[in-house]
Amino acid sequence: MQPNTRQAIHWAYWVFDFLLILFILFLLFVNPKFLPAKYIFVLVSFVLLSIIPKLLIVPFLLLEDISRLGDYALHYKSYDSYPARRKFIGQLLLGVSAVPFLAIIYGMSKGKYNYKIHHHTLHFNDLPDAFDNFTITQLSDIHCGSFTDHEAVKRGIELANSQKSDLIVFTGDLVNNESIELDEWQSLFAKLSAPFGIYSILGNHDYGDYAEWPSPAAKEANLNRLKQMQKEMGWTLLIDEHAKLERSGQSLNLVGVQNWGKNFARYGNLNKAMSTVDANSFTVLLSHDPTHWEAEALQHPKPIHLTLAGHTHGMQFGIEIPGFRWSAVKYIYNQWAGLYNKGNKYINVNRGFGFIGFSGRVGIWPEISVITLKKQA
Repeated sequence: MQPNTRQAIHWAYWVFDFLLILFILFLLFVNPKFLPAKYIFVLVSFVLLSIIPKLLIVPFLLLEDISRLGDYALHYKSYDSYPARRKFIGQLLLGVSAVPFLAIIYGMSKGKYNYKIHHHTLHFNDLPDAFDNFTITQLSDIHCGSFTDHEAVKRGIELANSQKSDLIVFTGDLVNNESIELDEWQSLFAKLSAPFGIYSILGNHDYGDYAEWPSPAAKEANLNRLKQMQKEMGWTLLIDEHAKLERSGQSLNLVGVQNWGKNFARYGNLNKAMSTVDANSFTVLLSHDPTHWEAEALQHPKPIHLTLAGHTHGMQFGIEIPGFRWSAVKYIYNQWAGLYNKGNKYINVNRGFGFIGFSGRVGIWPEISVITLKKQA
């Protein structure tokens, strides 16, 4: 690399950090509302882009510095000056730091709209015969207040419709905080369609708990508007209740509860939702937070065969390759992405259609789940 090129990269590196710090200070102390809410997450992504590669290499640089200091202290008489860092160490660490840097760049630009289909086929011996090969497409955690690319979102919706499932369900967190976030996306999500309809539930972000409201009435009005907007899209919102899906004289229960989580708000009432469900019938539960599965759903006296959840996003950052899967969120949630079972009871934790906090995804891509129910021979 030419000296001039190296110097240009060096200055660009530090100018980027300097301008980023200045902009954050401007938002904090001068004009907090200068940046629209959806672009705050882009700013967070740039902060991560700056910090994560540094955090990755700092321990190694520290070890190198301690090593040089120790060597100099033991052999200082043989040195004309304090030893510089070894060149190959710097080059190695530069290569190491480039990996997360490039991964975050990809996650911000492409990864957050890199929709993946996850197929699961589940067998049940008590599934009604009429529902053999019944298919469910699950979406979760849309967080439409974070979207900036209409064409990419449209592509995701078309991909969900192209699965031609019998039923589409949405398992919560349609917005980040306010119903107004849905305004520019409502017509797109209204295009979702399935023969048995689209059913939805509320997630922890849908209640507006993380926003400041001028009054409790304003907060309630926001939630009511979000419910009404779902109705306008043709979605059926289940609020601690169940719907009976019928085919060829047989039925399947679709139960939907409000958000219930071990470490989040507990609005949901599973007993109320299950009160009119026949004890000998087949039941699919929509519950946003996967901790609800082990806390209540598994032990419920009326069998819940399949639970569909979301919430975790797989932390939007991790590694998923054949034979190996990891994300730091696994240390928080027992069920954090994909399909799990205990005996003949299952839960699918959708990785989320959207994103929040970090305006991107690295390794844990946005998901459309397709679940096929099969009659066990």
